[in-house]
Amino acid sequence: MMPRYRVNCSTMTFLVILQGAAVVLFCSWYVQLSPCDPPPSNAKVHVLLLSSWRSGSSLMGQVFSQHPSVFYLMEPGWHVWTKLQKNGAQALRMAVRDLLRSLFQCDFSVMESYLPENHNVSSLFMWSHSRALCSPPVCPLTPRDQFSNQTLCLEKCGAEGLQSVEQACNSYSHVVYKDVRLFELESLYPLLQDPNLDLRIIHLVRDPRAVVRSREESARAFVSDNAIVLEQKRIKEAEVQYQVMQEICRSHVRINERAVVKPPPFLKGRYKLVRYEDMARNPLQEINAMYQFVGLEMTTQLATWIYQVTHGKGKGSVKEAFKITSRSATNVSQAWRTMLPHNKVKRIQEVCKGAMSLLGYRTVNTEKEQKRLDIDLLVPREPYQFSWLPDKTQHPNNS
Repeated sequence: MMPRYRVNCSTMTFLVILQGAAVVLFCSWYVQLSPCDPPPSNAKVHVLLLSSWRSGSSLMGQVFSQHPSVFYLMEPGWHVWTKLQKNGAQALRMAVRDLLRSLFQCDFSVMESYLPENHNVSSLFMWSHSRALCSPPVCPLTPRDQFSNQTLCLEKCGAEGLQSVEQACNSYSHVVYKDVRLFELESLYPLLQDPNLDLRIIHLVRDPRAVVRSREESARAFVSDNAIVLEQKRIKEAEVQYQVMQEICRSHVRINERAVVKPPPFLKGRYKLVRYEDMARNPLQEINAMYQFVGLEMTTQLATWIYQVTHGKGKGSVKEAFKITSRSATNVSQAWRTMLPHNKVKRIQEVCKGAMSLLGYRTVNTEKEQKRLDIDLLVPREPYQFSWLPDKTQHPNNS
């Protein structure tokens, strides 16, 4: 009986070792086969839509806000700039960064410093632009799988406390905030290195000539922000808009170059540049690429909605400055060419020359050239490839 016992014991030991080796080999094979699998379903993705005023960021914000997997807020940095408006942008950037860090973690107690004593959901800037704040558990009005109606939301929602906002924020897979008050990436480095955050940055830019045309329609709304951008310096009124645009254009260059030219390791795969004009021309293609970048899926319902809001007959106006109405995105993107005086166009081109070259916007030399809409002023960019190696991204060709 002893020999048989020894044989069985040896065989059993061999089988256990063989089974263990097989498990190790299988796991190794599986990891190699699927290195870019999405994170577990319980892992949150945090997205910062980084842009500047009148660059189409309200539309981009709604593209995310209306997605059933997204908790969205529009420009929480507004609260910092409004409360501390005697400072300049440089001094306020860390306060905006710290606010974003808390809000990305669904901690809204940080808002106590910026809101009135008896505050509620309606105290949040442009709160009704967030479908999540018009949906349960914040408000019963809009089911999560349906699009919100801003007018109805304003009438029926907004009375709940911020505890319901935290509860809602914690229940979504994606937390998305839009901000137009950050002018460099360096202040965001602690967020990008925070192990509790999976931060992706989508950087939206727009032709500065179109930006100026849009800003002029609602100039009064930017007086306070202009002063902060210009570090509270005294500047002739006629020069203010050009000096502000120069700062905005320089910030786009700084941000893009920092993210693309030898980015720090923690920034790789976390940055995507989007031009408003590309989104206007091919909305479904560009928006689907953005969704892929942050791990969201396009739905038939969303695709239909996106087509409708970018292919309407509306041209946009000062009354619609922060509203998402059905309009022709392509017409809106080209409106500056017939409505902005050529002398202003020339000046904008001077102060934003470097940014226009880097981002792929051709200049015009004459008024006739400006108004010839058959001349394409957009330098083609290579189609965006979803990759975890964005350091291979190349600048657009200058022309």
